[in-house]
Amino acid sequence: MADSRRHAVRGHRWWRPALVGTGALLGLAAAGLGVLTLVVARTVVTPPRRKREDATIVAVDLPGRTITLGRTGDAILPGDYGLWFSGDRGYARIGEILETSADSVTRRLIEVRFGDLAAATRGRFSGWFYLSPADLGSPFEEVGIETELGEAPAWLVPSSVPTDRWVIQVHGRAVRRQETLRAIPVFRDAGYTSLIISYRNDGDAPYSPDRRYGLGDTEWRDVDAALRFAVDHGARDVVLMGWSMGGATALQAVTRSARASVVRGIVLDSPVVDWVTALRYQGELMGLPSPIRSGALEIIGARWGRRLTGQLAPIDLSRLDFVRRASELTVPILLMHSDDDGYIPPTASRALAEARPDIVTYEAFTGASHTKLWNYDRDRWNGVISGWLARLDAPDQVG
Repeated sequence: MADSRRHAVRGHRWWRPALVGTGALLGLAAAGLGVLTLVVARTVVTPPRRKREDATIVAVDLPGRTITLGRTGDAILPGDYGLWFSGDRGYARIGEILETSADSVTRRLIEVRFGDLAAATRGRFSGWFYLSPADLGSPFEEVGIETELGEAPAWLVPSSVPTDRWVIQVHGRAVRRQETLRAIPVFRDAGYTSLIISYRNDGDAPYSPDRRYGLGDTEWRDVDAALRFAVDHGARDVVLMGWSMGGATALQAVTRSARASVVRGIVLDSPVVDWVTALRYQGELMGLPSPIRSGALEIIGARWGRRLTGQLAPIDLSRLDFVRRASELTVPILLMHSDDDGYIPPTASRALAEARPDIVTYEAFTGASHTKLWNYDRDRWNGVISGWLARLDAPDQVG
């Protein structure tokens, strides 16, 4: 009997290291998942310092005005685009596709604004085509908008005719106000003064104390300040136009601003209508497991997560869901989205259009990518907006 007990004890001792080792591995795996979840959460709310250059520059023919790039999804998009290179120390405009092969694309080189393109080896495509209102040949003024954080710079581009109609342009995440310059001509031709704004943490406007994005949940206050500026300078009817995260911000402003009554319509280009849908989609593209995607959303939306992400306050993701809040919207909306956006899926945009066909005009593009609808098909984009603006004068025709 004693030998049997000693054997049993020795057996338990034999398995103990294995169990401890297994537990340690599981602990390490759990810790690894936790760290990755936190990294994802912080990335969502932290303005990036650098942008990835994912375009390979194969050859540049300056006299012949051509550039050859490695074949990527962006490189084969028809239309006119900006190309940043050499760590954003250079910028060029590129145009139509001239020749393609299995691994390269040759395009027309419209101009090099600055930088040594001939020496560059990598770059990144951009929907930006203009860097200043001066590029459009329109008169403009540099103005400052007083926000709760300080003065935010903006461009004021007057209409071609006297008007009390204004459009306020709200750019997207991780870009600046130059993104929205493409919209000036169509609004100016329709008799609108354009106010091209910056907002907190975008690199132009003052930073918030935590230097973190609110995904529209805080940035709308700067749009509210822009509405005040517009009204103080003669605006009586305002259209808000939001691009990507700027769409989420515009929707917050029209439902939370004390000055929302002056807004007569909203134009959305590739907007975030529901951040949960958008962030889950981006996580899937990155190959992140579902627990990490869900965990990151929980962290940025919970009060306890603030110490982990650096946020001063959690983000109310349910308040940013305008599919759920569709009934709260009251003004006409023009919503444009590409079926193959590749960054913000059109799922929520379509759902909003289906929920509110009485006020939402939905324009689906195909092949245009994210916030590059103007670049891809300028004539259609301008025509859609100008037609919708004309129908604002007959509200029963909008929707």
